Amino acid sequence: MPASKIVYSTKATATGGGRDGTSKTHDGALDLKMAPPTEMGGSGDGVNPEQLFAAGYAACFLGAMRAYARGKKIDVPSDAAVTATVGIGPRDDNGFGIAVEIDVSLPGLPDDVADDLIAGGHHVCPYSDATRGSLTITPRRAS
Repeated sequence: MPASKIVYSTKATATGGGRDGTSKTHDGALDLKMAPPTEMGGSGDGVNPEQLFAAGYAACFLGAMRAYARGKKIDVPSDAAVTATVGIGPRDDNGFGIAVEIDVSLPGLPDDVADDLIAGGHHVCPYSDATRGSLTITPRRAS
């Protein structure tokens, strides 16, 4: 569901070859050299879109999970962590597809509480919502 009121927006511009060029935000907070990973025939000498997506998704999911927990009056451990693994590969229609695995570490919480927080975080996370139905997303407790 789209936001009913936008409270923040940002802009970024990619130049050069897209995956092999630069990408920077208009406020200058990010100014990155982009390069395809070696697994995709690139130099690996820069950041790639999957790394950026993984970092953003992990941070967003952790924040969403904390917000969900606050609503349920559950304290999330200060050492909680979310690791997002983003994979890319060819699809049968000659395009590319993305798969995401989200591993959540909630030390000290009972399994049923942790599972509820992970499910709730996935439900309210804007990244999860924006990609629901278009990506394979697997949220789970970290082992």
